[in-house]
Amino acid sequence: MLTAVKFVVLSLIINAPDPHTGVTMSQHDKLASILDQAALVEQLGYDAYQIGERHGAPFLCSSPAVLLTAVAARTSRVRLLTGVTVLSIHDPVRVAEEYALLDHLSGGRLDLVIAKGNHAPHYATFGLDPAEQWEVLAEKYELLRQLWSQESVTWSGRYREPLVDVTTQPRPYQPTIRVWHGSATSRQTTELAAKHGDPLYSANGFFKVAQYKDLIDHYRQRWADHGHPGQPLIGSGFPALLIRRTSQEALEAYRPFWNAQRATPAAKHNNSPFWELEEFIEQGSALVGSPQQVLDKIHRFTELYGQQLTGIGVDSLPVAWQREQLEWFAADIAPELRHAYPDTLWEPEPTTEPTAAPAPAATPA
Repeated sequence: MLTAVKFVVLSLIINAPDPHTGVTMSQHDKLASILDQAALVEQLGYDAYQIGERHGAPFLCSSPAVLLTAVAARTSRVRLLTGVTVLSIHDPVRVAEEYALLDHLSGGRLDLVIAKGNHAPHYATFGLDPAEQWEVLAEKYELLRQLWSQESVTWSGRYREPLVDVTTQPRPYQPTIRVWHGSATSRQTTELAAKHGDPLYSANGFFKVAQYKDLIDHYRQRWADHGHPGQPLIGSGFPALLIRRTSQEALEAYRPFWNAQRATPAAKHNNSPFWELEEFIEQGSALVGSPQQVLDKIHRFTELYGQQLTGIGVDSLPVAWQREQLEWFAADIAPELRHAYPDTLWEPEPTTEPTAAPAPAATPA
């Protein structure tokens, strides 16, 4: 089993009160902090920056395409990922257009991560019937694939008006934009990814390790069943990171943020089995502990899942803490893992326009 690792920092741009002070940042300041964070991520040597999609408070990430375009202008090297693009609520024509445009503006740094979304307000807000969410996602992805790979597309389906001789513009800058499938709860996602020979990105956030391992194993088996050569790419996220000198210091520092998160509607909707922080650390994906504990845990998960991309998140922490954690992880954790699991994910590839240059980047903060 191929095992290697690169690192992506994920933000859902959660703008919630600081549990210590009760203060909530202004929306403008919070969004500005995300652009600063993206520049820091590149400066610290991470491989990618990822912005999710949610609609409604406390999230401010309603349009990853817009936000990642701003990130592209502040950076020059890091890959740009969505986390995820909720394709089930969007028109694939607009997705094809907007993200191809972002691909050009970033100089070909885009990877798209799609899913049907697990945020309850999506369905009512956009008029999606939850009973049809998987069928909607599969159909819309089939259309998106055609729009990016073909010109003069003529198509008809159940969930969108037919298309006749449509060529979306601009065409993608990269020869092929890699599309990952975000997976959290269902084999329908792993089947869709395996069918098309696409990589899988495990949310690895709300449930016990065995549940995500089962989905990843199913994906690998179905990948082989569909006759795809080689081994598939797998990513895995770790949404909670807090490093302190000792495990007890880390536990007590993170507990207020854990208690606040457990009271949110999103946490209740996900129906996670973890109600105690200690359980989440022991049986789940939380990276809360000393540097050695965090390093050992990522080693364990990397051997278990065989992932090539590791995502970390610091969303729930105050901005100053976020910077501290990203710096600590980059200095003490990432180098050890890079040495243990070298890889070639995102090696430079030729583009469809070899003479084109990436958009100019501002000097990182």
